[in-house]
Amino acid sequence: MKKLLASTCLMFGLLGGASIASAGECGSVTIASMNWQSAEVLSNLDKIILNEGYGCSAEITVGDTVPTITSMAEKGQPDIAPEAWIDLLPDVVKKGTEEGKLVIAGTSLPDGGVQGWWIPKYIADAHPDIKTIPDMLKHPELFPDPEDSKKGAIVNGPQGWGGTVVTSQLYKAFDAQKAGFTLVDTGSAAGLDGSIAKAYERKEGWVGYYWAPTALLGKYAMVKLEAGVPADAAEWKRCNTVADCPNPKPNAWPVDHVVTLVAKSFSEKAGPDVLGYLKKRSWSNDTVNKLMAWMTDNQATGEDGAKHFLKENKDIWTKWVSPEAAKKIEASL
Repeated sequence: MKKLLASTCLMFGLLGGASIASAGECGSVTIASMNWQSAEVLSNLDKIILNEGYGCSAEITVGDTVPTITSMAEKGQPDIAPEAWIDLLPDVVKKGTEEGKLVIAGTSLPDGGVQGWWIPKYIADAHPDIKTIPDMLKHPELFPDPEDSKKGAIVNGPQGWGGTVVTSQLYKAFDAQKAGFTLVDTGSAAGLDGSIAKAYERKEGWVGYYWAPTALLGKYAMVKLEAGVPADAAEWKRCNTVADCPNPKPNAWPVDHVVTLVAKSFSEKAGPDVLGYLKKRSWSNDTVNKLMAWMTDNQATGEDGAKHFLKENKDIWTKWVSPEAAKKIEASL
């Protein structure tokens, strides 16, 4: 299937048809779809583009971060992890790349995976002086606690989330209680989402933990507060992420690196056109937020979302692929 890749590509390349040759020789490809919406739609997008544009026989395999990346580093399967949050598994990724078993083909999300404390855009627009957490803490009256309007409220995620631990620690670190704020436990992911939706519908103040890319931020425009202090990685590891650490210090939330991981064995067989696509293929959190909002509103699958993106965002994805591939992909829609 791929035995003649090098010689065939060379021959056709000399004849001016390298892209056609590599498409025909692409062969079987396994693409990991992680169990969250943005990863699901990206894996389906890769499947369509590789199959229709480059003649691959791509299939999706369901996985999650730890088992997928570990399997790629140890066994060379699956071939592609389109949205790999590598900061969750730094040692495995480092070892895999150093041993020549993993390749970082490109950056899926140039903005990175962003976590932190957010406020509605209408609040940010009305109060341009509020840009940082310390700025926000000066105005508890703008973010009233539903149980006690004399106090402000910082809304946290459910128990068990890493972001919930960090928010609790930053609440202590920034002396939010002394500033007149309570820390609100929403009890669940649905409770957290519901609190934002309710605030937006009533145009009320809201501040709390959230992350991007997400469907909810595609529906409700939110602005992330800056920490107002430099990032300190050692302090973050020592105390900001440790629930029972008694003396956390103010810190800036690090941005998670989100890349496209490729098994080395696949990178050696895929050909320059396929690898070139994976290198160029990246999209902003804003683009993904809006796409996921559409998917949520329309109860769409990852495949539905991928096709919708291809139909509505030709200006974005045609820059990732060759002109020949673009024509084939458009024809398939």
